Amino acid sequence: MPEPPFESEGAAAPAALGAVTGLATTEAEVLEQGPPAGAGTASGWTEAAGRPRSLWSDAWRDLRRNPVFLVSALIIVFLVVISLWPSLIASGNPLKCDLARAQQGAGPGHPFGYDGQGCDVYTRTVYGARTSVSVGFCATLGVALLGSVLGALAGFFGGLWDSVLSRMTDVFFAIPVVLGGLVLLSVVTSNSVWPVIGFIVLLGWPQISRIARGAVITAKQNDYVQAARALGASNSRILLRHIAPNAVAPVIVVATIALGTYIALEATLSYLGVGLKPPSVSWGIDISAASPYIRNAPHALLWPSGALAITVLAFIMLGDAVRDALDPKLR
Repeated sequence: MPEPPFESEGAAAPAALGAVTGLATTEAEVLEQGPPAGAGTASGWTEAAGRPRSLWSDAWRDLRRNPVFLVSALIIVFLVVISLWPSLIASGNPLKCDLARAQQGAGPGHPFGYDGQGCDVYTRTVYGARTSVSVGFCATLGVALLGSVLGALAGFFGGLWDSVLSRMTDVFFAIPVVLGGLVLLSVVTSNSVWPVIGFIVLLGWPQISRIARGAVITAKQNDYVQAARALGASNSRILLRHIAPNAVAPVIVVATIALGTYIALEATLSYLGVGLKPPSVSWGIDISAASPYIRNAPHALLWPSGALAITVLAFIMLGDAVRDALDPKLR
């Protein structure tokens, strides 16, 4: 019985090519249409835009579902609002005092009572948020900018620049922060917040610098950086377009946590008498003034101390939530 003739290779090739072309066309149409409904999170696509999700979009999605982030963010937003417009919830004058009411407890219109000088504790606590928040934000911004630039340059170029910066950071790490503040700020007579901010930036940038240096060293070893270099991209373009966006996450986390630390540092220096000085309104100044009267008027110490503790805790909680959202290893 004669065997059926086999198709030649030339005849089979067009059929296979047509099948592959049809499959490719179908896949292209599926990609253009985006993921099916309900499969956005499972396939790595954004639910609305039909594009692959980025680290920042994933982080924002996780943050919105994190109750720690929501609570800390609400507290921080409230602090920022009363720092900008304290008269919204406090109509009094924080510098107006009446010695006849010194150390009195809570009363109508004065829910926190009076301090040892007869000043309204509630009004001074509200207005003290402006000083603490402004010092914290300005100091963190200065530390993040200076430390990130120096650390990124050291990590990217290496060599002598990296060695010199590393030795400089070692020197600054060896200086005790409180002792350095006592020495440097004791000769300052200004009542403004800028000497305190400058001191924090001077001693705070090495921490951010080391974080940025390590992040840049890790990022510049990735394949996309080597590909950009092979295509002839300049150092500035590689650093700004390819490395910086992928190395900024740890800097943001550390800076957020450090912001609360800087607020506590300002209150500590003001408590010791070398930070802000009267007639400035600060939680550290109020805590220092209320300490001798802790037996007779504990409320004068309780409220500014509580406000300081809640503020520092809110920023630390916010930093922890941001760290958990930006760390892919925790997913």
